[in-house]
Amino acid sequence: MKIGFIGLGNVGGKLSGSLLRNGVDLAVHDLNADFVAKFVEKGARDGGSPAELMQSCDAVITCLPSPAASDAVLQEMLPHITSDKIWMEMSTTDEAEVKRLGAQVIAKGGAAVDCPVSGGCHRADTGNISIYAGCDRPTFERILPLLTIMGRRVLHTGDIGTASVLKVMTNYLATGHLLMLCEALTTMKAAGMDMATTYEAIKISSGTSFVHETESQLILSGSRCVDFTMDLVLKDIGLFQEIADRNDVPLEISPMLIKLMRDGQSRYGDRAQSDRMIERLEEATGLDITAPGFPQELVDDEPEERGAEVRPKH
Repeated sequence: MKIGFIGLGNVGGKLSGSLLRNGVDLAVHDLNADFVAKFVEKGARDGGSPAELMQSCDAVITCLPSPAASDAVLQEMLPHITSDKIWMEMSTTDEAEVKRLGAQVIAKGGAAVDCPVSGGCHRADTGNISIYAGCDRPTFERILPLLTIMGRRVLHTGDIGTASVLKVMTNYLATGHLLMLCEALTTMKAAGMDMATTYEAIKISSGTSFVHETESQLILSGSRCVDFTMDLVLKDIGLFQEIADRNDVPLEISPMLIKLMRDGQSRYGDRAQSDRMIERLEEATGLDITAPGFPQELVDDEPEERGAEVRPKH
């Protein structure tokens, strides 16, 4: 298959890098010409434009920062979609929006998939990230070989839109634990606990999580750079709140998370790194929540492996 990839940012650049590293016939496009040039140097083709990519490729992947960006790109590609074409949306987006855009692709005879990722940029870089895929089963089986290059665990979630629903849920949970960890680490520091010991105590306990084992390290090192910004967090947890609102679920924690993240934005800037939320508590207490020995950036120490489908226990 000839693959087109649009969006070479923090996540898209790493996912497309896995495809290129594993010998996929890849053409790329990004508004940043330097990003495209770097991929061309490594052996990818310059895709020219979204329209040209859809014309020349069997499947085109989009990994973009907003639903509006995905819409704009898809409208360029739409006249060139035929029965043998696949659109794969790897952005984190709204369920209703990906269904709307997917319906336009399907009406032209093509196939549409929402396939967001979860697990952090460091795992996207090694092909060890997790991928959700919402589409009909025959389309899933067509794209599974591609998905298992980009991700270690691939879950078919059902019809288009279901993957996006699950993705914003996971980002909601991650945000909740990040903010709880900020409070936990600050409270332990105030109580006189050693921060390295505190980190290990959480890691081996029932209170641990993926967020702790990754982001707590960046908080404690002082790096606070997880490659995920506050505006993106607010987009995702806002989408989760919208799902709850549409389904009449009276959430109590979600509005609190949104309020706290908005406060963080007002203090540190719209595109501040999300891990800087710890600084709200450092400022309030006068404490320094850092410790020696923690990394400035996350590196996936698992070897790259071809992924596989995860099947639910039905």
